[in-house]
Amino acid sequence: MAARLAAKLAWALGLLIVCLVNIWAAAALYFDLPADLAPGILVAIFYLASVVALLFSFRFTWLALGIAFAQFAAVALWWCSIKPPKNRNWQPDVAQTVWTERNGDKITIHNLRNFDYRPGSPPQPQPRWETKVVDLSDLQGVDLFINFWGSTLICHPIVSFQFGPTEHVAISVETRMAEGQSYSTMRGFFKQFSLIYIVADERDVVRVRTNYRHEQLYLYRTSIGPERARAIFLDYLKTVDAMHQRPRFYNAVTSNCTTNVRTHTAATTSHPAPWDWRMLVNGTVDELVYERGGFASHLPFAELKEKSLIDASAQAADQAPDFSERIRAGLPSFD
Repeated sequence: MAARLAAKLAWALGLLIVCLVNIWAAAALYFDLPADLAPGILVAIFYLASVVALLFSFRFTWLALGIAFAQFAAVALWWCSIKPPKNRNWQPDVAQTVWTERNGDKITIHNLRNFDYRPGSPPQPQPRWETKVVDLSDLQGVDLFINFWGSTLICHPIVSFQFGPTEHVAISVETRMAEGQSYSTMRGFFKQFSLIYIVADERDVVRVRTNYRHEQLYLYRTSIGPERARAIFLDYLKTVDAMHQRPRFYNAVTSNCTTNVRTHTAATTSHPAPWDWRMLVNGTVDELVYERGGFASHLPFAELKEKSLIDASAQAADQAPDFSERIRAGLPSFD
């Protein structure tokens, strides 16, 4: 009796797995099949119909499950073979990829983004790609921006490295979209967007959010010291240089704005923090960092967050040459 029940449960679990993976396969065909081959929606419908027909034809036996799983495996192999594009008609704010050169402690950053913007919906970028030289021996610490643009369930983190008393280099992990594309969470689970690391002046990545999109932006000083800050910065640059040569896909689960930050911080410690669900539904990721002692301030978190909102100071600083200093004035742990 027990053996028969176990067999039924195993078969039910197998059927559930086959159904789920084939739904994923149909979605992969819908989103990622090139339009010049066939309409994705028709191929996806035909694919699901063939799976259902197969299961009924073989009377839902283990053989039917095996063949249906083999169909999924064939789609998965095709999907894994899709390579990210290097040359497309990219949107202006992601048109260039950054790359670096190192000579001792001197790092030359090519294609650092330092755009200005004109008001609009969306803001109209005024492209300016620059070359900047930084010295690793000047790297003092790491700051974390947390950006909200709608729901507080999801945020966008931006890491900023402080060189000397006033220089900052910000790195924002984003989707690289072509002209005509717009972001979709569902499409983010498939191979619809390339991944890009925007290495930028803070006046670019901060002002476009606070002054033009009118989003919420919080700024925290982390507890990371100079030695580890250098290790994290170099780990970022290793990825930056690799992606300049070989593009990667963005993925809403495995390779997004938050998981990549964790990848670089985890790579520079022998005891990386355990995975937490807040890495995906990341609207409280700043609270997670706080709980793990990642911020320099020891204020209660609610008070720290309230005092870390920089929208008003960024809007007031606007085009000021000391923009980065002004947005930090009066913030916890920045004095």
